[in-house]
Amino acid sequence: MAELHIYDILLRPVITEKTNVLTETLRQYAFEVAEDANKHQIKEAVEFIYNVEVEKVRTMIMPAKRGTRGRHTYRRKSQWKKALVTLKPGHEIKLFNV
Repeated sequence: MAELHIYDILLRPVITEKTNVLTETLRQYAFEVAEDANKHQIKEAVEFIYNVEVEKVRTMIMPAKRGTRGRHTYRRKSQWKKALVTLKPGHEIKLFNV
């Protein structure tokens, strides 16, 4: 397994209505992360890049989206890994609170 660079772990923040509610109520932030990144690497990357303290990290694989045209099926979007990062009280990421 190749060692991931700290900036290759977090690919992008996921900003939707649902994640905005999670941010406001539970201090949880969602990120798309590299598929071979584990929870410890994700925690270190968030703490280093955003200068916050992480309480918990939950990860999940988002399944591929499929479409149909007639009798044929195709893949519209490939699967990806999402991480929900819970911060300790008193910490926030300014990027999400614009």
